[in-house]
Order: sequence, then structure tokens, then C-alpha cells
Amino acid sequence: MKAFLIRIFLLLFSVFLCIQLWIFASLAWWRFKPVDTTMMMRLDYWSEPAVPIKHQWRPYDEISTNLKKAVVTAEDGKFMHHHGFDWEGIQTALSKNKEQGKVVAGGSTISQQLAKNLFLFNKRSFLRKGQEVIATWMMERMWSKERILEVYLNSIEFGHHVYGAEAAAKHYFGKTSESLTKDEAIFLAAILTNPKYFEEHRHASALKARKHMIHRYMRYAEIP
Repeated sequence: MKAFLIRIFLLLFSVFLCIQLWIFASLAWWRFKPVDTTMMMRLDYWSEPAVPIKHQWRPYDEISTNLKKAVVTAEDGKFMHHHGFDWEGIQTALSKNKEQGKVVAGGSTISQQLAKNLFLFNKRSFLRKGQEVIATWMMERMWSKERILEVYLNSIEFGHHVYGAEAAAKHYFGKTSESLTKDEAIFLAAILTNPKYFEEHRHASALKARKHMIHRYMRYAEIP
């Protein structure tokens, strides 16, 4: 029995180690190469293979500064000052969840969201959260803040099968991501909490409130 348990442990440890090596190798490759697909994109495609994924990579300098500031304001105001984890934000989220008796806030940083989008499944679990922490830790030490934001803007979901700033700009406004105005950028940043829903409900009160918040604080956003 003891030998069997040891074999099981070694097998699980080997699988765990292989996953970490895969993530490390992927992050090393993507330090300078465009990210053409993510786990989120694959899951979307597998669920509806008949619907093409809209995605087009754009370098950091070819994405509107308006969008960079709007997204940082909406998703991670302390992006430039943490090393992957906003501990104060996590504590605030935990307090809100406790008060409401359910999960109403996540407290995830841009780095954590990107790690999840690149490598992990959506299903909430302690195992997935633990792997997200490891992937985020590696990313923050292998990539610059500019690279993290560049990949995030190129891979985040903006609607039904719509991924990345360039595809979003063309889908919603018929223009390139480089030419987005302040108001257009605020709209795109505001829908990130629930892009598929807000794609169909562009006048929802929750969306209006979020746009107002971004507009109010966007001028303070720090970006790479």
C-alpha cells in the first residue's frame, strides 16, 4: 500500500512539474513572439467551432494610449506598483464577498487575469487558483510590465469570439485600435467585466456606471 501511494505521489508530482515546465517554456517563447492563441480562445472555439475567432495581434505602440489607460483604470489601478498581486485589493474583495454571502468581487490583477486566460480553465477551484498564482509569479519575473499589458490587450475577451484590442476596435467601431478615441476606449474597458452580456446590452445601467467611473479616474492611470 505504501509503495502504491508513493507511485501515485510521484506520478502527480511529475504531472505538476510538466505543467510548470510548459508554462515556463511558453512564457519564455512569448517574451518576444506574438501570442496567437490562448486557452480562453481554444475553449471558445471548442464550444462553437463553426464560429471563427476574431483576433489580430498589434504591437504595444500601435494600440491607443486611451485604451491602455482606460483598461488599467478599469481592471488594475495599481498595475505599475505591484509584483503580480494586489494584496489590499484581495482583502477588499474577500470582505465584499463575505458581506454579500457570495462571490461578487475577485481582486485579480491584470497579471493574474492574463495568466488564467493564457493557460487555465474558467472553473473556479483552489487547484486552479494555486496554479494561477504560480503562473503569475513566473510571468512577473520573466516579462516587463509593458509586455504583460501588451499581451493582455491583445488577448482579453471583448465579446462573442472577439479577442484583443484590434478585433474589438474593428468589431465595435470599424477602425483600428491605434485610432480609438477616449470615449471608445472607455466603452471597451467598461465591458470587460462581462463582455458577452454588454455586447448585447450597451445601454445597461451597470455599464453606464462603470464608464462614468473610468472617465473620472482615467487621467490618473499609470502605464508602461
